[in-house]
Amino acid sequence: MGGTLSVQFEVITLAVLVAILVVDLILVVKRPHIPSVKECLGWVGFYVALALVFAAVLFFFAGGQIAGEFVAGWLTEYSLSVDNLFVFLVIMSRFAVPKKYQQEVLMVGIIIALIARALFILVGAAVIDRFAGVFYLFAIFLLWTAWQQVKGEGDEDDGESFIMRSLKKLIPVSNEYDGNKLRTVENGKKVFTPMLLVFLVIGLTDVMFAVDSIPAIFGITQSAFIVFTANLFALMGLRQLYFLLGGLMDRLVYLHYGLAAILAFIGVKLLIHAAHEAPFWSESSGFGRFVHSIPEIPIWLSLSVIIGSMAIATIASLVRAPQVASAGRDEDDDTPTA
Repeated sequence: MGGTLSVQFEVITLAVLVAILVVDLILVVKRPHIPSVKECLGWVGFYVALALVFAAVLFFFAGGQIAGEFVAGWLTEYSLSVDNLFVFLVIMSRFAVPKKYQQEVLMVGIIIALIARALFILVGAAVIDRFAGVFYLFAIFLLWTAWQQVKGEGDEDDGESFIMRSLKKLIPVSNEYDGNKLRTVENGKKVFTPMLLVFLVIGLTDVMFAVDSIPAIFGITQSAFIVFTANLFALMGLRQLYFLLGGLMDRLVYLHYGLAAILAFIGVKLLIHAAHEAPFWSESSGFGRFVHSIPEIPIWLSLSVIIGSMAIATIASLVRAPQVASAGRDEDDDTPTA
């Protein structure tokens, strides 16, 4: 009762979580609709409670360290997933997806992303086992990504446009939706509907985000099982969070600063870990002794930074948003009329 998890526990856990995802998908496909705020709150609350229950189970079976790693990893992935929602909103708008089918689009896209992330995690875990120095690369990449977040510069729009253009060249697509069908008949020919493109773009876009998030969570834990379950729980609540936060996304103006703080912190954490695991200098030198005197960052500090960064960014955004809206109204009032 502590330290490690049995293979049986991991297999049963994954089977149960995948079953929950399948049931969720079936419900969405059978009853496409626009979810109410009450429904979204209920599902988000359910998945958050489920993650916390899972953390408690981990604490009972494997101890506080593993449970803490899961919670920190889950919160990191959940925070980074909120950033994904901005892009999802843009994609849905560009494809003019009918609102009642958006749940289905998100669910299928999330499943595609989950399969792709599982492959990322397996490859990442294998590389880490054989080459501890990869943590230096992860750390540098996360610090660079954090700097990009601070600058507010991203290539998401260019990335989406490239994906869409490439897919349209490869796949014959109709101009109109045909309900939630993937295939339809146009001018006597069978073609795919834009729904297929949306599925693929959502899934591939989320895979692009995984390039940031997977190294980030490997900075918290090297357990492939914990990494995957943290990703699974973060993606589980993403569909409902999309509808719940849809009206708030424009108000979260400082969100990228919170994400930058998290990524930068984990980058530094990875550098310290790499220096302990794969030093490329003499450990007996003065510099070597100095580096090894720096302790590894404990999980409680990681949790505090993750929660604190997102809380400060969210509160600051919500306080700032009314001021921005008021300034916008004042500018409109000052605009001369013809």
